Amino acid sequence: MSAKTKRPAKDYSAVAVDDLSPAHAAAELERLAKAIVRHDLAYHAKDAPLIADSEYDALKRRNAAIEKRFPLLVRGDSPSAKVGAPAAAGFAKVRHAVPMLSLDNAFDDADVREFGARVRRFLSFAEGAPLAFSAEPKIDGLSISLLYEDGKFVKGATRGDGEEGEDVTANLRTIAEIPSMLKGEAPAAIEVRGEIYMTRADFLAMNAEQEKTGDKVFANPRNAAAGAVRQLDPAITAKRPLRFFAYTLGRYEGPEIETQTALIARLARWGFRTNPETRACADEGALLAYYARIGAVRSDLPYDIDGVVYKVDRFDLQRRLGFVARSPRWAIAHKFPAERAATKLLKIDIQVGRTGALTPVAILEPVNVGGVMVARATLHNEDEIRRKDAREGDTVVIQRAGDVIPQIVEVVAAKRPRDAKEFVFPELCPVCGSKAVRPEGEAIRRCTGGLSCDAQVVERLRHFAMRTAFDIEGLGEKNVEELHGLGWLKRPGDVFRLRAHAGSLAAREGWGAKSVEKLLAAIEARRRVPFDRFVFALGIRQVGEATARLLAQHYETLAKWRAAMLAVARGDEAARAELLAIDQVGEALAADIAAFFAEAHNLEALDDLADFVEAVPLDKPATDSPVAGKTIVFTGTLEKMSRDEAKARAQALGAKVAGSVSKKTDILVAGPGAGSKLAEAQKHGVHVIDEDAWLRLAGLT
Repeated sequence: MSAKTKRPAKDYSAVAVDDLSPAHAAAELERLAKAIVRHDLAYHAKDAPLIADSEYDALKRRNAAIEKRFPLLVRGDSPSAKVGAPAAAGFAKVRHAVPMLSLDNAFDDADVREFGARVRRFLSFAEGAPLAFSAEPKIDGLSISLLYEDGKFVKGATRGDGEEGEDVTANLRTIAEIPSMLKGEAPAAIEVRGEIYMTRADFLAMNAEQEKTGDKVFANPRNAAAGAVRQLDPAITAKRPLRFFAYTLGRYEGPEIETQTALIARLARWGFRTNPETRACADEGALLAYYARIGAVRSDLPYDIDGVVYKVDRFDLQRRLGFVARSPRWAIAHKFPAERAATKLLKIDIQVGRTGALTPVAILEPVNVGGVMVARATLHNEDEIRRKDAREGDTVVIQRAGDVIPQIVEVVAAKRPRDAKEFVFPELCPVCGSKAVRPEGEAIRRCTGGLSCDAQVVERLRHFAMRTAFDIEGLGEKNVEELHGLGWLKRPGDVFRLRAHAGSLAAREGWGAKSVEKLLAAIEARRRVPFDRFVFALGIRQVGEATARLLAQHYETLAKWRAAMLAVARGDEAARAELLAIDQVGEALAADIAAFFAEAHNLEALDDLADFVEAVPLDKPATDSPVAGKTIVFTGTLEKMSRDEAKARAQALGAKVAGSVSKKTDILVAGPGAGSKLAEAQKHGVHVIDEDAWLRLAGLT
């Protein structure tokens, strides 16, 4: 049925909110969204209201009540996120000049001491050598980047995926604590990073007002702050009580600043608010004392925090330490212990992931843990269920690990019902009925159905569209399941065929022409993606973001990588040796990549996707170093820097670092104790140098 001839949607306006089914609730939210937009236009844009204020308020209250009961059905165009006439189109994308990365976590004192030891090892410092840090509360807010040119605020962006965020400049201009001009002498260009947040008092007052007027009530200050910054209408942002703490730099073109501690003082002189709880700490003992003090006053602070952040204080050491995967080596977040609560385990559900892994999930009687209603928790695997002896009907203690991921800590055996039965883990996939096997030495049982298993297909498609892969807005869990169920989405390439179904999709409940066009525009914007994202999006087992980047850097183009991986799958020893020579690639990972390319349907899906998408080679480091583009292997003992620092320096200079020597190796850096790698290099005629020669090549002497 075409959009022009489709039947009018049923009206469920007379049905009480508590009596609505999910399908009817979705239809009612669509009706309310359209009605409220129509009345907003009449009232705000035309000064000609169609209904009385009391009738309009009733529509808003009903919309809010349905969203509260069905939070997963909240629409992208929800009236609860809008005031006045419709706002402008979505946000433009901003590429960060310096990536905005996340932090690794520490959960106990031992983790913090290991962080310090790890930093010293990387820098080749003696055990216990002096190492200064800075410490600050970890604000539970929204990370923001602010660009100033000649002292003037010109652009602001969210962190996004770390590489690319959203341009929210207009909204940020409404926040009083973000200066429009820097005070004093300003550098030519400076990118200040910090956290947008809301105090608890402001949040509670705002929520009370929202409830009073029948508007959306937020779950916590962090969500409220993030939602306010992402409003399409800056006037809404301006009404929200948002604050800002500055704490670091991204891009910087100005006089050298030597330490994090000095930077905090400089930021304050430029006119930024900085956290008054920031402290310099002489060593790990001082860090732990700081953590204990902040933990003791946590509830007295005016804002929410979920831990503290430690940073190596000296910027020259930060530059030497660099980054690993998506985190800096020079900083860590020390999280507070998870909050706990007891509740009832109603059911153990088995979910099938994109790699076929069968994961048990505890369905719980909802309980409030640290301000968040928790209704599900992970049980990890069948061994964990057996170890805890978790049974349906048990009373269990749950916690939010790192205040985020709910998990079952223990079973309260004294409260176990008499008829509670031991849980039997299935040996057949609950989705497709294929055998679920557990490889020797592994804790996970996996479905053998592959892409014939609907759960794996749907999960792989969700993975493909996720933010760190192809980042296609509008292809979330619900829509992927719907499109797959319609038969329109079976493999990644089908995403780019969805335009052929635009008319039919727009006619479906919950869609409409506007939302379909928005989805299609998001898809078109992904016709070109970085090569590492392309690799990661394929969902190969064990190939995470960091590994995908290593593969993309080594093989450079999709064509080269495809040919090399096919050779590995065919048993070509030279191709396998080259793969294994990549630093951090081991036998298990190589086997999983080979298994992926050995499956004909995987290769068909890859080639089908490549017909629609250009996998763009990664930008090579801007360097004219003598090692750029060369493959380097390190062996033996390095005495003036650690092996890890040497590898990081080589990669920063545009070199490829391998773990073993082959005929493709350009340079072997051999320290005392070099063994088989040195002999292999001599056999292949590889250029061999000592550590001093390496330091000269690296520009360090």
